[in-house]
Amino acid sequence: MSEMKKNQNDQNQKSESDVQIPLADLIKIRREKVLKLRELNINPYPYRYEPTHHIDKVLKDFDALAEKEEVIRLTGRIMLKRKMGKSFFAHIRDMSQAVQIYLKLDVVGRETFDLFNMLDLGDIIGCEGTLFVTKTGERTLRVKSLELLSKSLHPLPDKHAGLTDVETRYRRRYADLIINPEVREVFIKRSRIIKIIREFLNSRGFLEVETPILQPLYGGGMARPFTTHHEKLDMDMYLRIADELYLKRLIVGGYDKVWEYCKDFRNEGLDRLHNPEFSMIELYWANADYRDIARMFEDLLRHTVFTLYGTYKIPYGDHEIDFEPPFRWMTMIGSIEQQTGVDFTDLSYEQALEKAKALGLDTENLINRGKVIEAVWEAKVEKKLIQPTFVADFPVEISPLAKKHREDDRLTERFELFIAAQEMGNAFSELNDPMDQLERFLQQGKAIEDGDKEAQPLDDDFITALSYGMPPTGGLGFGIDRLIMLLTNQHTIRDVIFYPQMKDYREGTVPVSKILMQLLEEEQKKTE
Repeated sequence: MSEMKKNQNDQNQKSESDVQIPLADLIKIRREKVLKLRELNINPYPYRYEPTHHIDKVLKDFDALAEKEEVIRLTGRIMLKRKMGKSFFAHIRDMSQAVQIYLKLDVVGRETFDLFNMLDLGDIIGCEGTLFVTKTGERTLRVKSLELLSKSLHPLPDKHAGLTDVETRYRRRYADLIINPEVREVFIKRSRIIKIIREFLNSRGFLEVETPILQPLYGGGMARPFTTHHEKLDMDMYLRIADELYLKRLIVGGYDKVWEYCKDFRNEGLDRLHNPEFSMIELYWANADYRDIARMFEDLLRHTVFTLYGTYKIPYGDHEIDFEPPFRWMTMIGSIEQQTGVDFTDLSYEQALEKAKALGLDTENLINRGKVIEAVWEAKVEKKLIQPTFVADFPVEISPLAKKHREDDRLTERFELFIAAQEMGNAFSELNDPMDQLERFLQQGKAIEDGDKEAQPLDDDFITALSYGMPPTGGLGFGIDRLIMLLTNQHTIRDVIFYPQMKDYREGTVPVSKILMQLLEEEQKKTE
């Protein structure tokens, strides 16, 4: 077993990433260790190991476990390792936490000691022992036996540059999660938030359902779809841009309350608030209108924040967002007048264009009155909405699935919720008049002819469904990813999606698979 000692001392004192060695050479060194381990009848990739605790549980109950001298079995990845004569101190990390371990030659024996001497940062081990506190006060596992569970071939990211490199963090999320515990915490909170929302909606009598992701016709949102082709049916199909039209069909079928946690896909740009694949919750509530939906949405968010943090106030960037007071309610046109002094209520399309130009907007692609009002609002109002605010009563031209306002048929009963200057949800008193809906679809068809690539095509089956009769209905859709951003104080959607969409690898990057293939070829030649 003494063969294991070769070329270890320098490496165990420093991370490989601190030494300027090409990646291919580092991987080759580690691969040679795998072969050496096999020669010594040590399986570098065994089948199972049964831990008794997660590390966070050990640290929580440390005093009691140490006093009883209970035998503890842990698994974890080696994150830090230092040799001190005939002893090793190391830190291992599992999903929950990190802890120090201590190996002493006369306790673990020569074979185990030499095995650990051979291991690298990033290797995953199982270890068994009892707990004690070092002279410096650090809670530690005194190892009595140890097993290698997985030999790492790729060194951990550079602890200085690699952890802040955006490409590395997003493209290799697994490496990001290994090195950055705070990133793991964001995704743990993401799971908790979804669970809280699910329990809230189920407690309110909403039925969780599933609707098609692959659809013969896209609809329910203003967006470009991803197109594919079904070979057997010989027809083009689309990844859904929204769940709306299929969920409404279920309301027609007799369900009172339905909701879905869903993946949607929109063939549009990438920025800090948009990813082509994203998560949504959509829900529909029979015999309710958009005011009922607003009250329920407010309750849901307030409940989620308090359940998660035990307070209604949370930080977001330079702001403190307060969910406790009643959310503000303002109309789109009223908020524009408040900020600019211009009232768009009775303006024609041509008059609205002139006012928009006077306010400094580029009006080239604003093809109708609703588009003009929306553009002015986005330019003059949106960024000022920090505390939770419902913006209501959108122009009919930009709300093809919402019911006309009961007091002004140029508007619709629609709201969007804004927090920290970001849209957090979109809701309607849903349109249930099949003739009105047909007219809206036809208007959208004209918009398509005029070049609007986000307008919605006519959905004949949805019109057929409405013709059976749909009760008055309130509907809501909100993006889970943006909500997670807000509730975890993250400022790009990529930080709350495990695997955000990325461009191809940067030029000059050598795939690890190519390095491993070269090693495999070299090993095969040696055996021939």
